[in-house]
Amino acid sequence: MKTVKQLLNTKSVQIFSITEQSSVLDALKVMMEKNISSLLVMDEGSLKGIFTERDYARKIILHGKSSAETSVQEVMTANPITVLPSDTIEFCMGIMTDKHIRHLPVMENDQLHGMVSIGDLVKFIIEDQKQTISQLESYITS
Repeated sequence: MKTVKQLLNTKSVQIFSITEQSSVLDALKVMMEKNISSLLVMDEGSLKGIFTERDYARKIILHGKSSAETSVQEVMTANPITVLPSDTIEFCMGIMTDKHIRHLPVMENDQLHGMVSIGDLVKFIIEDQKQTISQLESYITS
């Protein structure tokens, strides 16, 4: 079974984060500039939460709050579900499906190793299946 570590080895290790005190507007600007849909909320290297487009839509827009005046801490998802580098891709898919989430920070020994999204998982699975099909085709024609 393929692991999160193997997936992380195939993608950029660039992690984007924001502080709890940042405004939601500042978070949205970073997300727009980086073309991403979530930001980790960090405090001195410690993971405090995650802020996503879904948090914005459900906790700011629908409640009529101001993006400029609301801090990320007020609307972030605190203590997000995390996975280990040794966890399997299938395990991550199960968590994302059961919990209706799209992003999983990868942590080990209180150290952030990266983040995987549902898109990362799907892309990784498709590439792995293509490789398996290619190997089977080679075996059959040999």
